[in-house]
Order: sequence, then C-alpha cells, then structure tokens
Amino acid sequence: MKYKIVENLTESPTPISTSTPTTACLIRISKNFEHFADDIISDLDASLTKRLGQEYFLLKCEDPSKIRSSDATRYIRWNLAMDHAWPCRPEKMKDFVEKGARALFQKFGGCNLQGIFIGILDASSTHNPYKSMASNLRGRTLQLFAHELGAFKDVEGQNPKAQSLFCLVGKEGLYCGVHSPLQANGFYPGGTKFISQKAPHTISRAGAKIAEALHYLKLHQPLPATGSHWLELGACPGGMTSELLERGYQVTAIDRAPLDERLKGRRGLSFKKGDVARYNPVPQAQFDCLLCDMNGDVEVSLKQVVRLSESLIPGGLILFTLKTPGVTTFKECNSLYHRAIERAKAGGLKQIACTHLTYNRHEFTLFLKKTH
Repeated sequence: MKYKIVENLTESPTPISTSTPTTACLIRISKNFEHFADDIISDLDASLTKRLGQEYFLLKCEDPSKIRSSDATRYIRWNLAMDHAWPCRPEKMKDFVEKGARALFQKFGGCNLQGIFIGILDASSTHNPYKSMASNLRGRTLQLFAHELGAFKDVEGQNPKAQSLFCLVGKEGLYCGVHSPLQANGFYPGGTKFISQKAPHTISRAGAKIAEALHYLKLHQPLPATGSHWLELGACPGGMTSELLERGYQVTAIDRAPLDERLKGRRGLSFKKGDVARYNPVPQAQFDCLLCDMNGDVEVSLKQVVRLSESLIPGGLILFTLKTPGVTTFKECNSLYHRAIERAKAGGLKQIACTHLTYNRHEFTLFLKKTH
C-alpha cells in the first residue's frame, strides 16, 4: 500500500490507488559521480526537488521504474520511493524520537514488513548527532511494531525480495519508504555495509572493496561456498587475496609484481608471478570464480577475463572492476559500459548486476556469470 507524502505528523495517512505511480524518490549518487548528477537526473526523466545530506537527491519522477532500468541505474548507489516525508529540524524538536516512532507506526502499521531499518543522511560527517538519534528512533519504533515483526530481523538476515521500511534522518528531517532490499539496491539504509579497513588481515583498500562486493552479491544470489577456488587477475599487493583467504576460499593469484610479504605461506594460496596475458591454467583446471581488478584499458582486461573464463565451471561467478580511465562525460562512461557488456556477452558471460560501491572510486563493480 502506498501513501501520499505528508509534511507534518498531524495529517492522517491516506492510502492512494496502487495504480498511481509514486513520483517522489530519493536517490544516492556518490561524490565520485556528482559531476554527472544533472545527466543522471535527466536520464531518469526526473526533476530535482532538493539536495539532502551529502549525497542524496530528492526527485520527482515521471516513471520511477527508470531508476532500475536506465543508463543512470549503475550510478545510483541506493534509492527509495518516498512514502512519508517529515521536513523538520529533529535536533531542535522536543520528543522527536517518540513523535517520529508513533508516526511511523501510524502510517506503516499493518503493511506486512519484514523489518525496519533507520540510517542517517550524512554518513560521512565526523560529528553526527543523528547517528544516535537514528539508533534511538529505530529502537522505539521496533517496540511499537513488536507484535507485527515478531523475532528481531537483522539487517543482513532480510529476504532481498521482501518489503522493509527504510528511513533516513538528518538535519533536513525524516524520509521514509517501503522497498525490498533488491529494489533499494542495498540491505542497509543508504546502501551497502561499511567495511572496516582496520582488520588484522587487511593489506590494502582493495580488501574492503571485495568484502563489500560479496556483501552486495547476496542481493542477487548466494555467496560461493567455503572452499571455492578463485582465479584472481592482477592481484598485487594482495588486498583482495587476503580477504578471500580469510573467508575460507582458495586463491590462485596472478601478477607481474610480488604479493605482500604477509601473504607468504598462507594456506589456500597459489601465486603465479607473471603477465596475466601469458598465463595458461594447467589442463583440466577448473575454477569456481574469477576476479579481475586490473588497471588499464577495459577492453584489454576483458579480453583476458573472457579467455580465462574457459577454465570456470558452468555458471561460474566473475567479479570485474570496470575502470573508467580518461572518461570525462556521462555519454562516454555509458558507451564504455555498453562496449564492455557486449564483449562479455560475446564471450559467453551474462550480467548479474553492475553497481557503484562505497570503496569504488571512478569505477563500477560488474557481476557476471558463465552461461555454459
């Protein structure tokens, strides 16, 4: 059931016809692609209502489905249909948490939600009073919904296709909507899970990148089983290698440069020092997954991915970082993506998803699988 956007707490929730499209949408665009914001909004046939937080854009959309089906889609880290908005100054409002929780229960009670998750609009702030406010608001809201939700639903325990209530709070107010994690493009309010780079096994930022990518993959399919064998192209210095090994995977890593000394002797690791273009797996070798985070020309990297995918099992997983070196315009970036997809398709690879993650810079993470 959809509800009209309201401007205060005193207005009663008024259901509207399910045939009426939701036109108010909140999208998140990373600062890495903020310079494409006007092009992204135009591609959605949408208009900007206002900016929220650091990376959020409140839009009026003629066709909200374009958020998940246009060239703009891969730039949108997270999105939410606005079923309820309360523009206000929460920090200056008496009893905001109690009033907000009761408003959410009034408007979304009986909506058959699997869970309620509340985050903040400005996640990058070093001093953010809204972090504790969001936590307190969620705690109080869960108390009111206790009989409807039953057992506590953990963020990563959500069914990707079932409906959850997602909310974001910040100095601009409270913004909420009902979406499945798959529709929203993330299990967490605002996107994917924050991955710490301070773990003992961390070697480089790339470790957080693969950890976040695997977290995101769960929106679309189960993770590879423990013990699965990965072929990693361009592994140096070994940030991704280390993260995969930590998760119980086997890794055959290829690079011209040596891996970090901390990886020497790691169980499950086989390192082949040399050029990826000259690497040929031993006959009958089969890998479950292939990972490529190589720098340089996309066409050159994909050529090796397609060639070495011959050693993948049928249905094998491929994670490919789609770099955008030298690309300066929205049109050029889209053209690069489409050429990559055509090359992958011609090589027997099918796209599962493509998105921009927290630890991506001017690049995307492309998820593929071998079709035969």
